[in-house]
Amino acid sequence: MNSLQKPLRDGQGRSFPYLRLSLTDLCNFRCSYCLPDGCEEHHHESTLSLTEIKRLVSAFSVLGVEKIRLTGGEPTLRSDFRDIVEVIKAVPGIRRVAMTTNGYKMDRRVESWMDAGIDNINISVDSLDPRAFELITGHNRLQEILEGMDKAFAKGLPEIKVNAVLMKGVNDVQLPEFLDWIKHKPITMRFIELMQTGDNGAFFDKYHVAGKTIRDQLLENGWVRMTRLKDAGPAHEYCHPDYEGRIGLITPYSKDFCKDCNRLRVTSQGQLQLCLFAESGHDLRHLLQSDDQQDELIAEIQKVLRLKVDGHFLDQGYTGNTASLAQIGG
Repeated sequence: MNSLQKPLRDGQGRSFPYLRLSLTDLCNFRCSYCLPDGCEEHHHESTLSLTEIKRLVSAFSVLGVEKIRLTGGEPTLRSDFRDIVEVIKAVPGIRRVAMTTNGYKMDRRVESWMDAGIDNINISVDSLDPRAFELITGHNRLQEILEGMDKAFAKGLPEIKVNAVLMKGVNDVQLPEFLDWIKHKPITMRFIELMQTGDNGAFFDKYHVAGKTIRDQLLENGWVRMTRLKDAGPAHEYCHPDYEGRIGLITPYSKDFCKDCNRLRVTSQGQLQLCLFAESGHDLRHLLQSDDQQDELIAEIQKVLRLKVDGHFLDQGYTGNTASLAQIGG
């Protein structure tokens, strides 16, 4: 870090070594909890360019960001996805480049992602039952995702995180199947509480279930909560001596969920989003047009961060400007 710069901290003293960068708001899945009618509105043709992304990441790196997670929509729908990974990986100070994907064509592409420089992969698998998976996502692609995971492990990826949005009566009763699956695999199975957005109110009311239902089952069966790393995501992880894999819980409706927030988000249009459920973003794109703008860009990021509030208001039914999670990368 430049000796003249200080690491990113907000008014609550939280530091931010972790940036989630959306590469597109386009997604090709139709997940029931996010885009049940498909991606009808998107800005895929006007996303940040490769050069703009390099300038953005370089500025955040100067401010102490060490980990970049590439999200979407579905980030691999960018035809220049490999180039983006390679460019970010080459930015001084960036230690890890991770991605979150729906696993589309993963069996054919995962090796090229890793060759480009991907260090960590998160995949969405909401059910291990192929029929349920297809009903949730609109795609019969579970097998190719599982085969892609096997190829990633064979190529040397040390672990994979798998995300499942927790839904009442759908997959909250499938914990035994998930536990059997990770018993001898280095997989962290992360259950994410269904979150209310602008477009899913009725669905939320029908299917929301608190993550503590999974937590209580884990604790009753000898699972132990682990210490979080400084650049870890929002999950609280649990381990068990008889299991190679782990369980993670992301519970945004729990008390004090936001107190350890360590991540910022930038949308595919260059808006710095201080919270997943903020009312609006803060435009940075006009400061990504020249290398000479870096000092101004850094100053703007620091100024905007001072506006970050203590937490969201999801428990009060406030979802900000987030119509769907594909909009800014979940």
